[in-house]
This record gives sequence, structure tokens and C-alpha cells, in this order.
Amino acid sequence: MKHSVFKIGVLVMIVAALGASIGYWYALRSTHPVQKNMADTAMKGDKVLYWYDPMKPDQHFDKPGKSPFMDMPLVPKYAGEAGGSQSGVRINPNMRQNLGIRLAPVERGVLSQSLDAAANVVFNDRDVAIIQAKSSGFVERVYARAPGDVISRGSPIADLLMPEWAGAQTEYLAMLGAKDGDLAAAAKARLKLLGVPNDLIARIERTGKIYPVVTVSTPLHGVIQSLDVREGMTVAAGATLARVNGIAIVWLEAEIPEAQGSLVTVGKRMEAHLPAYPGELFRGRVIAVLPQVSSDTRTIRVRMELPNPGDRLKPGMFAQVKLEAGKIGPVLLVPSESVIRTGQRTLVILAQDGGRFQPVEVETGLEAGGRTVILKGLAEGQKVVSSGQFLIDSEASLDGVLARLGGNAPDMRMHDIKLHEGTGVVESIGAGDITISHGPIPSIEWGAMTMTFALAKPELAASIHRGDKVHFGFMQHKDRYVIQTLEKTGSGK
Repeated sequence: MKHSVFKIGVLVMIVAALGASIGYWYALRSTHPVQKNMADTAMKGDKVLYWYDPMKPDQHFDKPGKSPFMDMPLVPKYAGEAGGSQSGVRINPNMRQNLGIRLAPVERGVLSQSLDAAANVVFNDRDVAIIQAKSSGFVERVYARAPGDVISRGSPIADLLMPEWAGAQTEYLAMLGAKDGDLAAAAKARLKLLGVPNDLIARIERTGKIYPVVTVSTPLHGVIQSLDVREGMTVAAGATLARVNGIAIVWLEAEIPEAQGSLVTVGKRMEAHLPAYPGELFRGRVIAVLPQVSSDTRTIRVRMELPNPGDRLKPGMFAQVKLEAGKIGPVLLVPSESVIRTGQRTLVILAQDGGRFQPVEVETGLEAGGRTVILKGLAEGQKVVSSGQFLIDSEASLDGVLARLGGNAPDMRMHDIKLHEGTGVVESIGAGDITISHGPIPSIEWGAMTMTFALAKPELAASIHRGDKVHFGFMQHKDRYVIQTLEKTGSGK
């Protein structure tokens, strides 16, 4: 009996030892890839550059120990890890589509310069008629007119009785009757000096009558801007009776940035679209570039003219205009959306081999049609990031890289942009965040905890409720963790 018990005990010890060996072997096989890569790197003898907390990767420490932020050990960063000493950002190819990163080539071409600007229809101040009394007299009649009325050329404004004109006409007829050519010529010259129009003089000669009452009419088609005459008034010579603004040709006035003022010259063609007439294209030309820059808006006023058949274009209407500005080239061009202006320098994110992205300082020229001229910093055939560059910036702490652009700081290393995944239970949902009690997340070396995440889009949680089981994917955005994908896997009810 004792011998049997002894055999059983030995068998148990052997099984336990074998289980421990298998467990150790399995643990080695299932070690998190990050830890395994670190172990492999350490076995190669690479130098440790610094230690860091995965929760705060931008904070570096010169020796190992526990993180001051979380209850976890600091992780070493090796010289041979993640691309050695190359600076920039490396993105997993599987993540590029999730981040919405698009590339555009640096190409050589011709830049068609054109300017888009908002404009307003205004009166043509070169087409104005001031209607005055050419002699003193009395207003006998005012025709049915009012400011704002549109009147045709030759339309009557008022009837004036002018005694001085009547006396001069009587004298002229007397000289004609006396058959004294010299005196008649002198009397006719006096009529002209008094402002009597030639057609009225011809009528006097033809009918032999005097016309003391004269009808004053407008010399052009347009809008009455002011009407300063009333029946029964006494008017002096030179008094303004009305002001009429022509509308056969109207102006468009636009303001353009002073930096683009040199692109616009008199005579350039322009096209205009008006919301009042959708689908119609109106064409005109630039007639003036005003010589003064607004000190408030730093813009230059450009004046254009448009024909106005049918009086369809009315002062005050809004228009969107496109101005021709010529062509330059061939030059290096990139999409304007790929250019990052920090205030101190201008940069683009250059795509390199192996999924690497590097900030490059450039010198830019003119911009038109969504494209920008590159004067210095890039070469034809290279590719730049045209969408998603700010995600690269924030995810990889690119602010620090940009600040040290061109430097040799030892911490300018490659970073990996990863989507970390986990499962958990929703504790609460806010306006732009969600709190989840989740299990361990090996990719970022987190243990189980309850944590609040920001939502990349509020609609991600539209069908999620408190207590639901979820599977989620997130990435680090500077000092925040932002959920990019959120899927309900079970109901909390």
C-alpha cells in the first residue's frame, strides 16, 4: 500500500514538472510581439536609447524603473528598434486606409493662374447724367417720376418756363425778318451761348414761333438717383434738377488679397456666376485696379464691367467671379492641401520607402487652382501626403520632430502608428467620450482597467448603451486615447 502511494506521488511530481515546462514553453511562444521584439533586440546587443511609459511615449527616462504615471515598469527603447536612427514616422500599411492617408506626386507642369473672389454689382459711375437748368426760370410741370425709377433715353423730366430764352428767341426772329444776316448770326450765337439746343433753334427757324416753355429730358437710359425739382419752383441757371445713372453697363467690384494684386491687370477677362441666375455665365473685363490697399483687410479693390442687356443685373446683387491671371511654367507643383504652414516655416510630409513619412521644409511660390508652386525642397517624382498629414503629426508627436527639424537629437526615432484593440463593458457615454471597463490590451501593455476614451466621431456610440459589451479599436492622439472603431458584441439588458 505504501509502495503504491509512493508511486502515485512520484507520478504527480512528474506531471507537475512536465506541466510547468509546457507552460513555460507556451508562455515564451505567446509573449506579446512587442515584448518578444524587445527581447530579440536585447539579445542582439543593441544599445538602449531610453526608457519610456507606453501610456506616455513622449516622456523619456535615462534608467529603468516603474512609471511615475501608471503602476507598470518602464519599457526600453533600443537603437536597432523600429528603423534604427532614421527620423520620421512609420505607418503600418494596413492602417493607411483607416487613417485616410492619400499621397500625391510632385509633378512638373504649367500653373494656370486664376483668382476666385466674391463681388457685388454696383452702378457704373462713368455713366452718369446730371440734368440742370441752363437758364433761370419757373417749373411749370413735373412728370410722374421718382428716385429709383428706370427711364429710357429722351424721357421727359420737367417743363420749365425760361423768360431769358423767350427774349432771345424773339430777338432772333426779328433779325431773321429784317433780312440782316450779320445781326441774325449774332442773335443765333447768343441763343447757343444761353444753352438753347440746336434742334430747338432749327424749330424756331422752321416755324417762326418762340418756345418759352422747354421740356427737359434725360440723355441716357438708366435709374433716377435723385430728383430735386417740384412744380411751381423757381430755379436758377445751373441748378441740378435730377441725377440719372446709366445701367446699360454695370460694374462688379471685388476685393483680392494684396499678395495676389500683381496677378490682375486692366484688360484681363473675367467670368461671373450670380445666384440670381443659376447656370448662366456672364463675361466681362477688368477696367481698373484701384491704387489703394485696405489697411484693415489687406485687400485691393478690382473693378470689372459687364454688359447688362435687359437690365437683368441690378446693383447690390452678389456674384462669384473668376479672374484670368496668365500662366507660368513649367514648375514643380503639389496639391495646396499638402502644404503645412506653421507660422515659422512651411512643410510637407514626404512619403519614403518602407512606409516612412518625413517632414520636409519647402519654399513655396504662387498658388492657384488648388495647386502650389514648390521653389525649393522637393524633386519631381517624389510623393507627399495630401490628406491625413495632421493625424500623422499628432499620433507620432511630430511637433517635437518639427521643432528639431535638421537636428541630431538622439530621440528622433521612428514611431509606429497602431490601432490597439480591446473588449469590455460600457460604463457611461458622454457627449464626445465613452467610459469602458476593459480587459488587458497586450498591444499597449495595459492591464484590465476602467478608462474614459474620446470618440473620433460621436455617431460611433449612436447604437451603444450603458452595460453593452463592445469590441473597440483606438489610437493615441497626443495625451488622449481616441476610439476609431466601436462594435457592440452583446447587450447589457
